Amino acid sequence: MGTARRLPSAVDLAAYRIIQESLTNVIRHAGPASAQVTVGYEPARVVIEVTDDGRGVTNQPIRNGESPGLGIAGMRERVAAVGGSIEAGPKARRGFLVRAILPTDGAES
Repeated sequence: MGTARRLPSAVDLAAYRIIQESLTNVIRHAGPASAQVTVGYEPARVVIEVTDDGRGVTNQPIRNGESPGLGIAGMRERVAAVGGSIEAGPKARRGFLVRAILPTDGAES
């Protein structure tokens, strides 16, 4: 959505990592699912949405000595570092949504 443009480097890196972590979470937690990534370019911000149609939030046991993930917390930190906002949680019926809004201040660096 919108016209793609160069983003400030900190915003570009945050956007990349949010998408990467969101898709990693789909693979790890959603079960059989498909995912959709949408990047919307607006004059003063970029809006990222990653959704899936998987099983949503479950209380999965920790397997094979894995530690619980810090993915969403890490995404929150990245978003805060560039002055943005994020919501992450289960969708109404099935699946999960991550929506991040990253300000670009109209910059095209």
